[in-house]
Amino acid sequence: MRRLWVRVLLVSITCRLSLSQDVTGTPKEAELNDNITIFTRILDGLLDGYDNRLRPGLGEKVTEIKTNIFVTSFGPVSDTEMEYTIDVFFRQSWKDERLCFKGPMEMLPLNNLLASNIWTPDTFFLNGKKSIAHNMTTPNKLLRLKDDGTLLYTMRLTISAECPMQLEDFPMDAHACPLKFGSYAYPVSEVVYTWTQGAAKSVVVAEEGSRLNQYHLIDQTAGTEDIYTSRGQYTVMMAHFYLKRKIGYFVIQTYMPCFMTVILSQVSFWLNRESVPARTVFGVTTVLTMTTLSISARNSLPKVAYATAMDWFIAVCYAFVFSALIEFATVNYFTKRSWAWDGKKAMEAQQPKKKDPLALSKKPNNTCSAGMNYTTNLTKDTSISTISNSTAVQLKPSETKAPDPKKTYNSVTQRSDSFILLKTTSRFITGTQSKSMPST
Repeated sequence: MRRLWVRVLLVSITCRLSLSQDVTGTPKEAELNDNITIFTRILDGLLDGYDNRLRPGLGEKVTEIKTNIFVTSFGPVSDTEMEYTIDVFFRQSWKDERLCFKGPMEMLPLNNLLASNIWTPDTFFLNGKKSIAHNMTTPNKLLRLKDDGTLLYTMRLTISAECPMQLEDFPMDAHACPLKFGSYAYPVSEVVYTWTQGAAKSVVVAEEGSRLNQYHLIDQTAGTEDIYTSRGQYTVMMAHFYLKRKIGYFVIQTYMPCFMTVILSQVSFWLNRESVPARTVFGVTTVLTMTTLSISARNSLPKVAYATAMDWFIAVCYAFVFSALIEFATVNYFTKRSWAWDGKKAMEAQQPKKKDPLALSKKPNNTCSAGMNYTTNLTKDTSISTISNSTAVQLKPSETKAPDPKKTYNSVTQRSDSFILLKTTSRFITGTQSKSMPST
C-alpha cells in the first residue's frame, strides 16, 4: 500500500510541474496573439465606414499638409533641354481624426497597402516633365499612423523638372533651378501646404548627393507662393537649387585652342616675305580651325537667339585670325605693284639715252670731252672717236643717280635686273669695238 501511495504522489507532482510550465509559457504567446488581434480589430474598425473620397475635416476646417524633402542625388543637368534630374524622399504629414485609435502602441508601422484605402493628398509637380515612383522590389512607400490620427506618408521619387536658364554669361553663368509642387484639385480654402521644419531646414541635400560634372551645387532654399487661377487660389511650395558652372572644361576645350590659333596666325608674319604659299596656308588653316572650334562650342548649348560670352570671345579670336589673312593679302598685293613700278623706273634710268646722230656729227669734241678728257687734236681719228663713244656709253650708267635707299623691293628681282643690264652693256661694247676695227 505504501508503495502505491508513493507512486501516486510522484505522478501528481510530475503533473503539477508540467502544468506549471504550461501555465508560465502560455501568457507570452497569448499576449502576442492578443496584440495582433487587437491591431487587426483596430484597423478593421478604422476602415469600417471610412470613405477615402473625402478629405479630413471636410466642411469643418482646412486640411494642413506638412512637407519636407530629402535629396539623395542631384543631377545630371541638361543645358540643351534646360532640365535637371533629382532623386528625393518626398514626405507628407497630415491629421485625419477619423483614424484615431486607442491601443498598446502610440504608432502603427504600416506598409503601402493601407495607403490605397485611405485619403492621401493629390500632390503634383508643376514644373515636372517626368516623374517616376520606384516600385522595386515593392512600391517604395512608407506609412505611419499615430494614435491621434496623424499620418506620415513617404515615397521615393525621381523627378525631371524644368530649369529655365539665361546663358548670356556662358560659361561663367549661374542658375537657380526650381522645384514646384502643390495640390492639383484643392484650393487654399480646403488644403494648405506648409514646411515641416520651416523653410530653412525642410529641404536637405545629402553630402554625397551631387551627381554634377559641370556644376557646383552651392545652396538650396525653400519658400511658398500663391497663384491665382480661374478655379481659385492655390498654394505652391517652391524649392530652389543654386548652381554655378565649372569653367575648367571650357578652358581646356575652347579657350586654350583659340589662344593658340590666334598666336599661330601671327607667326606667319615672321616667315620670309617671299614665302607666299606658306603664309597663305597659315592663314587659311587658322581660319578653318576657328570655324571648327566655334561649331563644336555651340553643340553643347541650346539654339538660343542671343550671343553668349563664349560667342563673343570666339568672334574676337576669329576677327584676329581673319584680319591676319586679309592683312597679308593686302600688303602682298600693294607691295608687288610697288616692286614692279620701282623696277621699271630703275630699268629706264640705267638704260643709255639715245643721242641724235646729227648732233654727234656736228659736235664730236663735246662728246669726247663728255666721255674722257682727250685733246682736240685726236678727234680727227675715227677710231679714237669710236672708242670715245663706246667709253661714253660705258661710263654713262655710272653717272646716273643711285636708287633711293628708302625704296625697298624684291632683292631677287634687283639682282636679275642688274645681271641683264650688265650683260646687255657688255654685248653693246663688244659690237661697237668689232665695227671699229676695220677702219683702223
